[in-house]
Amino acid sequence: MISKLIYLVAFLSIAIPCMAQDSPDVAPATKPTTGPTSGPATPMPPAPIRPMNEPPRKPGQPTIWIVGDSTVHNGTRGQQGWGDPFIKLVDPAKARVIVRAIGGRSSRTFITEGRWAAVLEDAQKGDFVLVQLGHNDGGPLSGDNRERGSIRGTGDETKDVTLTLGDNKGKPYTVHTYGWYMAKYVTDAKAAGLTPILCTPVPHCPKPGSTYDPDLKPSSYRQWTLETAKKTDCDVIDLFSIVWHTYAGKTPAEIKQTLYTDMDDTHSSHAGAALNAECVGRGLMGLKGNPIIPLLKPLPASTQP
Repeated sequence: MISKLIYLVAFLSIAIPCMAQDSPDVAPATKPTTGPTSGPATPMPPAPIRPMNEPPRKPGQPTIWIVGDSTVHNGTRGQQGWGDPFIKLVDPAKARVIVRAIGGRSSRTFITEGRWAAVLEDAQKGDFVLVQLGHNDGGPLSGDNRERGSIRGTGDETKDVTLTLGDNKGKPYTVHTYGWYMAKYVTDAKAAGLTPILCTPVPHCPKPGSTYDPDLKPSSYRQWTLETAKKTDCDVIDLFSIVWHTYAGKTPAEIKQTLYTDMDDTHSSHAGAALNAECVGRGLMGLKGNPIIPLLKPLPASTQP
């Protein structure tokens, strides 16, 4: 009996770890990493979850990585982000597209959750990364059910907070500005041999009764993205502007009905996502000399720059 028990314990000690590794639901990073390191402490993020069944990299083929929030990738029924239809604008014989955008993330939490570290770990020299964030950066810095806010602006100011959620409860964390986080994407990407391209956030649906202004001046996250691109010498697509100009001649009601969903004025419908993706393609085509341009298919005539 004792010998049988010893055999059983030995078997389980081997089988259980193997079963855990074979789980089809998650693909943890092999190197746990932290987010920004300045400040009193930076909580260790959980192992990032990578989407499964991503298309394999072909030898010699670059990858276009897409980082963003739910306006870039959205799994809610009836909603769609521009990342998925953008895949169709890239020549599959020349490059693959991996959409790592995920709903609810800010410039801060895409880093602190370890998701940006996973992109850097999986990317190779010569790849590209498109980054569009900002829609979720306006929340509280701590104490709410998200803890994803960043400090407004592009300066070097910081604020020390105490986190209150999950395994990070009670841990100190130093919050930076939106521009600081966006600059981190650029500097990290360049250090890894990648070509970063920033995108200003897509616009919200115009409010009923509002007057269309074709020359709407940059403000808040749009302005700060443009400022960060200039500071870091990074190519940038003013996606807000390109999309906004497609609204000319349409009423807010028409824009809402065709390009957004009934749920809110932020998330696009499938038609809106397709339009936004074409605007990304148009913006990329306008980046003179950027090596990503030859990887794209010819744009529809309606979206030529």
